[in-house]
Amino acid sequence: MSAGHEPGASPAAARRRALARPRPLWRHAWGLLWLALGLPSWLPSLACAQVQGAPMRAEAVGPGVWFVQGVAALGSPANRNFISNAGFVVTPDGVVVVDALGSPALAKDLLALIRHHTPQPVRWLILTHCHADHLYGLQVFAEAGARVLAHRACLDYLGSEAARLRLEDSRRALAPWIDDATRLVRPDAVIGERGESEQVLVLAGRRIVVRHVGPAHTPEDLVVHDEASGVLFAGDLVFRGRVPFVGQADSGRWLLALDLLVGLAPRVIVPGHGAASVTPVADLQGTREYLAFLRQAMGEAAERMEPFDEAYARVDWSRFARWPLFEAANRINAYNTYLLLEREAAAPARR
Repeated sequence: MSAGHEPGASPAAARRRALARPRPLWRHAWGLLWLALGLPSWLPSLACAQVQGAPMRAEAVGPGVWFVQGVAALGSPANRNFISNAGFVVTPDGVVVVDALGSPALAKDLLALIRHHTPQPVRWLILTHCHADHLYGLQVFAEAGARVLAHRACLDYLGSEAARLRLEDSRRALAPWIDDATRLVRPDAVIGERGESEQVLVLAGRRIVVRHVGPAHTPEDLVVHDEASGVLFAGDLVFRGRVPFVGQADSGRWLLALDLLVGLAPRVIVPGHGAASVTPVADLQGTREYLAFLRQAMGEAAERMEPFDEAYARVDWSRFARWPLFEAANRINAYNTYLLLEREAAAPARR
């Protein structure tokens, strides 16, 4: 979560609220190559690439697949807004990048890491959702010739007054990494324009399936499944090692989306925040349990019409209190969940 992280509300409103889805290895040529190199195809490799002077490393998570991991912190000038993950898939016909990170400087470092691994051009940049820590590096990849693919709802947001105001606020909060030269980049292609829920990119015979699974964390949530390696980039549907950022999420549908991810049987999940997982079902539990607990606690309060402050003080949060960013995120998560469930409780009465 960073300054300007939540697209649906003004910065002032955000400050006010702060107070208150396995294939056999032998079926894939990429897997055979991985074995020929003597490396296990189903475990994240410990081999990392380091860009000179950049606090960023690319970790291999499958044949031709890497990701970079942001820090578990709020976005700040000190960390250049490097608080989210991004990744890339290398093929003989070009590179597919997932998410653009939280500043142009970070995107340049990511592009340099890609160049360390391959001279192939970046063909696509897939934006999993339109939060600031995932999109402010877009201009770097667009300038490098990549086509930007996102959901239709992202197109709507990026052209909105809310996005403009969010960028203005980020220029103040994240200077000098976000400045007057930082611009919003509208996608070249969108999913959902005609009601479709997925698009398949094929590069050198390698299928990369992009699916819309929102509304959940955001209305526009996309996940990216590289079928050859079994790696699934889950975006912010999955947080590991920190409290999730709920914001304006539909937490009920978010839980359903997590079930969909399990159904895809990925070998590895790369979350939007935190370390990659080679035990996806187990490692989805943290996000699932937190969301379910929020809904239960705040749902009971909303049903009883208990004031939020009283309800928040009454709940025993000790189960999650040691998680990184608990103090920064939990209260606003609880408050937004309270409002969501209050609206859900009132909906039958209106009908």
